[in-house]
Amino acid sequence: MSWLVVTERTAEAMQPIVDESQIAFQYCSDAFSTYEALNYHQGLHLVADGKSQTYSVEGGNADLRHYLARLAKHSRCFSRSIDALRNAITLFVHCWNRRQLFMRRFPLYSPPLTQFLSF
Repeated sequence: MSWLVVTERTAEAMQPIVDESQIAFQYCSDAFSTYEALNYHQGLHLVADGKSQTYSVEGGNADLRHYLARLAKHSRCFSRSIDALRNAITLFVHCWNRRQLFMRRFPLYSPPLTQFLSF
C-alpha cells in the first residue's frame, strides 16, 4: 500500500488517490465539486445525502485524532517522517481491529486500546 498526501483538494491532486485505491462498486462523498470531476474506474459515484454514507469514515478519523496526538487538530505533536506516521497508523489500526473483535465477543467489557499491543 502506498501513501499519498494531498495538500489541496483539486482533481489533479486527488485523482492519484482514487487510482491507487481498491476498486469498489460504489464511491460515496459529500457534495464537494472536485469529486464529480474524478474518474472512479468502473464504480458508481454517489453524492451522499447529509452524512448517511460518510459518518463511519468521519468517526474513524475522529478516533485517529483522539488516540494519535500527531493527528490531532491544532497539535504541537507531529511526525518528522512519513514512515513514522505510517507505522503509528498501522499500529493503531492493528490494535483497534483486535479490540473491535474482542468487544464483539465480550460486549459488556470495554478494554483499553493498549491491552491489544503485541510485542
